[in-house]
Amino acid sequence: MIVVHHLNNSRSQRVLWLLEELGIEYELKYYERDPKTMLAPASLRQVHPLGKSPVITDADLTIAESGAIVEYLVNTYGNGRLIPASGTPEHLRYTYWLHYAEGSAMPPLLLKLIFENFGIGDSDAMSAFIAPQIQLHFDYIESELSNSTWFVSEEFTAADIQMSFPLEMLATNATEVGNRPKIKGFLERIHTRPAYKRALERGGKYNFAI
Repeated sequence: MIVVHHLNNSRSQRVLWLLEELGIEYELKYYERDPKTMLAPASLRQVHPLGKSPVITDADLTIAESGAIVEYLVNTYGNGRLIPASGTPEHLRYTYWLHYAEGSAMPPLLLKLIFENFGIGDSDAMSAFIAPQIQLHFDYIESELSNSTWFVSEEFTAADIQMSFPLEMLATNATEVGNRPKIKGFLERIHTRPAYKRALERGGKYNFAI
């Protein structure tokens, strides 16, 4: 059975959601962040040397990194669900958004979070680089969501699950989302999905589900 090593308020929430969408049984092992450092506990290093989440185990396999986990689960257990047919333009868009989420959208958000946690959220670097990058990426996302209901097409895919975390992080700032109705609509749609709600019930408190 698949075991999800789940860290509270982390990217691993997407893994739970994907498993619920696919209807796959899984075991949940829960880890709590340190309340001061917000880092994962050292016990996660017994699962993977980096001690990060998400990470899953499936028989003798240990798989880390959100994108790799999503690809593995969809390709191994999806039976063609939540992924466009290979060789189609939609499949290329699917691959793009699957990797854009962590490769492009998340870095400026993480920099913002780190700067704010260290009390330097009003620094020159924030105003000159980080904030403009956030604006650039999320204006782009807003524009792309004007073309279809979901990121790839009118069909919901695992790329939408992967893109949920950066958008939910953005949504912690109500002004940012209020100025972007397409992103707001996307978040409202995912939050009504039964599998999303089941994942919240399994995973516990998740501060980004607002």
